Formats: sequence, structure tokens, C-alpha cells
Amino acid sequence: MADVYASNTPSLTSPAIDGEMVAPNDTQPLGQVSRAIYVGGAGTISAELASGTQVTFSAVPAGMILPLRLRKVNATGTTASGIVALW
Repeated sequence: MADVYASNTPSLTSPAIDGEMVAPNDTQPLGQVSRAIYVGGAGTISAELASGTQVTFSAVPAGMILPLRLRKVNATGTTASGIVALW
């Protein structure tokens, strides 16, 4: 299938072009820093931002796309499920 947008340069405001399921882990970072994350199941997300700052997002509803540049999603403190890293 032809991609009429293939010649466009991706930016942080462009739609995501790739992604991967996230297995929360206290030590292992994501394969690359995310552009955003999708949250399939409601809960709390404990994460490390691209800057290295540790943050906790409480009461994140299911079906949300959060524009977060994350290095890591921590297992400890994360109750949300179905998390997908997007870039």
C-alpha cells in the first residue's frame, strides 16, 4: 500500500509510527524513549521520564493516550495494564 506521508519528517506532533507492548520493570528501560503511551486498563503508572525524573500518575483511565516521553515504566507502583509505548 502506498504511504502518501512517507516523505514527511516525523516530529513530536506527528502521529505515532511504531510501538511496542510495555512490560513494567523496575530496572530495564524501554527499547527507546517513548513519544506517548496508550493505557488499556485503568490504574496508576509509576515511571521514569526522559529527563530521569521519577513520577507517578494516579487514576489514569482506560483508553487514554498520554503524551509522555518515558525511559521506563516501573513494576513497583504500576497497576495500569495494557500499556503500549508509541513513537
